[in-house]
Amino acid sequence: MQRTPEPELMDAPEQASAYAAADFSAGDQALIERIQALFPSGLGPRVLDLGCGPGNISFRLARADSAAEVIGLDGAPAMLQLAQQSLEKEPALAKRLSFVCLCLPSLALPKGCSGLVSNSLLHHLHDPLVLWQAIAQAAAPGARVYVKDLRRPPSPEVAEQLRQRYLADAPAVLQHDYLASLHAAFTAAEVEQQLHRCGLDQLQVAEVDDRYLEIWGQLP
Repeated sequence: MQRTPEPELMDAPEQASAYAAADFSAGDQALIERIQALFPSGLGPRVLDLGCGPGNISFRLARADSAAEVIGLDGAPAMLQLAQQSLEKEPALAKRLSFVCLCLPSLALPKGCSGLVSNSLLHHLHDPLVLWQAIAQAAAPGARVYVKDLRRPPSPEVAEQLRQRYLADAPAVLQHDYLASLHAAFTAAEVEQQLHRCGLDQLQVAEVDDRYLEIWGQLP
């Protein structure tokens, strides 16, 4: 099916609250363990989480490596407000974990990042090259990259089957957003073309399970 872009920012208060209240802990922990398996020596001293939302992955990255500085970046103030509220409950992380409100593209991106992570941002972007260009812009030499996102199913019928399979009992706002995200997602072939255009051919692309893409690798 053809791609149908969705709004780039999830900044409605009801969206932020619904995502903050949802339990994504199993998937979030699996993502951290996948990063650890791909990069056993870690992501290095300065890690950027692009599209961090309420900070779920940012917090886990900071807890997983007590020597790393982690920066969570998102363009939605409502999401970052929730992340900041959570950070106030973990003052021990305050010196190593911070959140920045910034929309891509931007010249104000943090620079010299040894690790770059993004979970479920790509499908929100009207221009997907913005993410890959941001990674190239923020990366230090030899940076490690891990991106996970939905992939677009072949038809609206398959998208509806995925909604029913995974979110049938979720709040209506999450079900609506999930279906829109599936329609807005990219295929593996499309992502490979994006990487080629941005000079990031060293990154690998793979289909995972019945709905995800993984993009990972180490930059020169």
